[in-house]
Amino acid sequence: MKIYTYTNLRFILLLGLGFVAFSSCERDFSDEVKFATFSANADIFTDTPVSLTDEFFVSFDPAIGANTEGFGTDDDIAFEGSSSIRIDVPAPDDPNGSFIGGIFLDRGAGRDLTGFDALTFYIKGSTTATIDEVGFGSDFEEDKFAVGLQNIRLSTDWKKVIIPIPDPSKLVQERGMFRFSSGTLSTNGVGFTFWIDELRFENLGTVAQSRPSILGGNDSRFPTTVGQTVTISQLQQTFNLGSGIDQTISVTPSYFSFESSDPNVAFVDELGEVTVAGTGLTEITASIAGVLAEGKLLVESSESAQIVSIFTDLFADIPVDNYNGFFLGQNTKGGLVEESGGQIIRYTELDFVSINFFQNVAPIDITEMTDLRISIRVEESIDPGDFINIQLVNSVGNPDLTSGTFRIEGGDLVPNEWVEFQIPLSSFTGLGARNAIGQLFFVSDGTISNVSIDNIFFSAE
Repeated sequence: MKIYTYTNLRFILLLGLGFVAFSSCERDFSDEVKFATFSANADIFTDTPVSLTDEFFVSFDPAIGANTEGFGTDDDIAFEGSSSIRIDVPAPDDPNGSFIGGIFLDRGAGRDLTGFDALTFYIKGSTTATIDEVGFGSDFEEDKFAVGLQNIRLSTDWKKVIIPIPDPSKLVQERGMFRFSSGTLSTNGVGFTFWIDELRFENLGTVAQSRPSILGGNDSRFPTTVGQTVTISQLQQTFNLGSGIDQTISVTPSYFSFESSDPNVAFVDELGEVTVAGTGLTEITASIAGVLAEGKLLVESSESAQIVSIFTDLFADIPVDNYNGFFLGQNTKGGLVEESGGQIIRYTELDFVSINFFQNVAPIDITEMTDLRISIRVEESIDPGDFINIQLVNSVGNPDLTSGTFRIEGGDLVPNEWVEFQIPLSSFTGLGARNAIGQLFFVSDGTISNVSIDNIFFSAE
């Protein structure tokens, strides 16, 4: 907070000096004065790159497994014109990298995108694979106004993709024209190719019914302590498109305006970071372009709070061995992934999987805890009979091992929306002692295959 306070104070001082100068000179701006403007060029790729940097494609870091060899253009395949972007998604054992992704940057100082309401393009694939993410607003510096659309299902024919702009008024100087990232989770490790064409910003006039949300649209109450900082996560916005479908995108905090009902208890900055300043109760709400977001953070502050966090941006997490042990006999793929500047856990082909914290780290004692908190987003349709069992295992590998299970029925979940659960530990049938919890299992037996997990922690009420 000190940085922002200093910046604002400096701006106020400079503004005050400006008023003094203007008053002493007794002059007004001339009608001939022109303020700096930026290009409003809508096109990004139409047979050739349009006003992009010489690199055209700026890859993610090869040090984290990004493949820099699979990007190019194709003069034999195009939706319109004579050329398209061709992206070859590598297999996991490719020596050049196990996934491909990167960004396109504007050649100049940035573009004025305030006159557009969506990024659009046409896409097709060599097979019906799923692209992990596409979007815009990433520049590998601030990524202040990044937007992401996840899990784009390919067709072997061309189809149009529409990514709404959350609030065009924010994008007066944007350099991040396009972003994509994909691996082969959806093809079980088999590489594939996809093509993109006619990539541009548009003013469609049919992007409507903005419905922003924070914390997955849930009213989430978190016990906190004075001096603690909490980052608001699961930031999304849903629009209704001209086709009638709802399109949900992940967005960064800078699109939102945040507000605290009692800043003396907790105040929130422009990046969604909440600082707990005193004891009591306050509500943190948010909005985009004047539209109130669904969901709120209820901060309940005391001098001390009992929390054991497995995975959340809200508290300090315990060390874990891994988020997927890839045990013999399991089919589940995935683990920790990036989403909208934060991290979530995403599993595909789920049958069973566990978060492990007993091998190279100490198991946890949750004897004094009363509840498990967890947020779940199912990324597919939900059928009758679908379920997710959550299992806690105490004293892993020892003769006194015990475990307990809590079943979440499919009817308690919502496709493509975050649902928050507060589960009493007394509801984990079969769990005896809780002094050495070392595994947290998710079991669907294949009834639910694609799921994201966030905000996993134990609390004492």
